Amino acid sequence: MSIGEMLAATVPMARTLNLEFLETSPEKAVVALPDQSEYHNHVGGPHAGAMFTLGESASGAIVLAAFGDQLSRAVPLAVSAEIAYRKLAMGAVTATATLGRPAAEVVAQLDAGERPEFPVTIEIRRGDGAVTGEMTVVWTLRPNG
Repeated sequence: MSIGEMLAATVPMARTLNLEFLETSPEKAVVALPDQSEYHNHVGGPHAGAMFTLGESASGAIVLAAFGDQLSRAVPLAVSAEIAYRKLAMGAVTATATLGRPAAEVVAQLDAGERPEFPVTIEIRRGDGAVTGEMTVVWTLRPNG
């Protein structure tokens, strides 16, 4: 099962919004929100809540891609999130997530018995390439037990 399939199966909101996981690697995750009228706002574009979920889902996908091999000893959890809506989004939008710290540094902290925190940055773009939103989600790997 791919990371996108796993997230769609285990995260009802990702399934509800029909998110499309286009790329999931430890270096980058790309997730698309199709244009769906039932998730539009008052001006006919994707609702801010749907775009937040898109960005958070992209951040979760890269976290699983980068740290999936650590799941037997730690649980990934979102600690905080911040989003800025930059331009009007219309039509389908795509979120691209990247890790803000090298994965090896995060794993080294976990190896040292610490609870690492790390940012994931996300850009949300509309079809013409314009950035409509910027988001940062801070994640942690909470050691089991």
